[in-house]
Amino acid sequence: MKKYVCNICGYVYDPEKGDPDGGIAPGTAFEDIPDSWVCPVCGMSKGEFSPADD
Repeated sequence: MKKYVCNICGYVYDPEKGDPDGGIAPGTAFEDIPDSWVCPVCGMSKGEFSPADD
């Protein structure tokens, strides 16, 4: 699964880790995260994320 990075603060969403504090279980693909989810660091919307360069 692909990682995504926040264009604002640089936070990297790693699907293997998820975002347990944000209610996203480990193993959740970025595409499967609800649109209401926000960056846990800066609070920006899911739309501010781009695929990370591997």
